[in-house]
Amino acid sequence: MPVIECDVEDARERLQDAGVMVESGNTDHERWRASHGDATAVAYENKVVIQGGRPRDLEALLRDGGGRAHVYFDGGARGNPGPAGIGWVIVTSEGIVADGSETIGRATNNQAEYEALIAALEGARDYGYDEVHVRGDSELIVKQVRGEYNTNNPELREKRVTVHELLREFDEWTLEHVPREVNDRADALANEAMDQSQ
Repeated sequence: MPVIECDVEDARERLQDAGVMVESGNTDHERWRASHGDATAVAYENKVVIQGGRPRDLEALLRDGGGRAHVYFDGGARGNPGPAGIGWVIVTSEGIVADGSETIGRATNNQAEYEALIAALEGARDYGYDEVHVRGDSELIVKQVRGEYNTNNPELREKRVTVHELLREFDEWTLEHVPREVNDRADALANEAMDQSQ
């Protein structure tokens, strides 16, 4: 549940400028409430708390755009192919900004890794970062995206194109392979999703 410390009246104006309907709060402590997509923002004295299924829908509108983020991704399948899940984490100097996990049906490990990378980049884009340093523990996916390995599978080639389209939306990006222990949070989220899909 993201908490954004800010001037809540500026936050209200920012949401209204984006076309989000802002209503009065439900209690004496709530300054205002706003819903957008699957998320609800509640303003208190000097902060806005965001709840719901996709908090980034509102958080991206409230956070100042720009800046640099470290993005971690992981995907996997039980069975290869089998029930698959993805996990991703966006980290800045302030700590974890956002993370996510979801089941993606039946897939191979490589398909799941690409889906995780795509979801992570979409999250970083939605939050408005202009520089991303992306890390994953799949050497194959990292080297395919960087052009060091060829991609013979048509579906993976298509996913690689999607990744390149997303990367072009950032002013600067890097993509590196890291050991699994460096990617432990995204790995845990992917495993949670796989547990749910079985």
